[in-house]
Amino acid sequence: MNIQDYKGVFVYAQQVDNELSGIALELVGKGKDLAKDLGTEVTAVLIGSGVAALADELAEYGADKVILVDDPELAEYRTEPYTHALSSVINEFKPEIVLVGATAIGRDLGPRVSARIHTGLTADCTQLDIGDFPINPIPGKEQLHNQLLMTRPAFGGNTIATIACPAFRPQMATVRPGVMQKAPREVGKKAEVINYNPGFTPDNKYVEILKVVKAVSDVADIMDAKILVSGGRGVGSEENFKLLEDLAAVLGGTVSCSRAVVDAGWKPKDLQVGQTGKTVRPNVYFAIGISGAIQHVAGMEESDIIIAINKDETAPIFEVADYGIVGDLNKILPALTEQLKAELA
Repeated sequence: MNIQDYKGVFVYAQQVDNELSGIALELVGKGKDLAKDLGTEVTAVLIGSGVAALADELAEYGADKVILVDDPELAEYRTEPYTHALSSVINEFKPEIVLVGATAIGRDLGPRVSARIHTGLTADCTQLDIGDFPINPIPGKEQLHNQLLMTRPAFGGNTIATIACPAFRPQMATVRPGVMQKAPREVGKKAEVINYNPGFTPDNKYVEILKVVKAVSDVADIMDAKILVSGGRGVGSEENFKLLEDLAAVLGGTVSCSRAVVDAGWKPKDLQVGQTGKTVRPNVYFAIGISGAIQHVAGMEESDIIIAINKDETAPIFEVADYGIVGDLNKILPALTEQLKAELA
């Protein structure tokens, strides 16, 4: 492998039902930053059937080029044809970096593609940078420049690991939704569209989709919320979440929770914030009865304003909070809710 032959930052632009997933636009934004550091371009890889119209949206969010793989075999996500499509694009165009969203689809697709093209993959990254590797010079060892430094929680979130892939290309990472930010939209911006089809021959690895059943949920997506009122084990009971719901209603916010609450069966998994839940970035995040374990903080520390309410003044959540209230949430929340009602009336 001649590493010098690999150039450019490629992003897998996930779409479902001909609608781009939010993570696709987030990765285009981050890919643009990485490409700028490397003096190259960011290319979105758009795979599906009848999805050409989505290229303009990718361009408006920062893609310099869009490689379009459009074929009837790609109408629904299936592991084998999508793996063949993305690995063929990589083998043909030789990107230096490939980013994939750590969604249900991305977690299936990314490892299979990396194995097929014989490179490494760092999963569930929370930070991506261009830098030197080893990060700290080691006597007698060459320090390589312009490497993709991929940072992710490790050992159950108890430490943070920065990983590089210096000997193989492309450098691949899956990235958690909500961690990166979309670039500002430039309406009317266009990108070069390259049509590429490696050909698809169904074999015994192609599954047949007999029926698609779409789940209907009335649970709000906490990743879209501007204000989150989040509760942890310290809320005390499922019934006590009514206090959080009342506060959220006054503020026009959404209730979310920690893993302990989901494990207790008080709230559904869709509302979980944290390393094993969702990464959120609201304007205001209330952390109520949440101790502030690193696994939870990893999912909300980029919030604009963090307000913590906890009876334990030594709780780690106060270390990341912008404002903290030490006391009994059963007294504080009703008083806060009533005051806000009066102020916002």
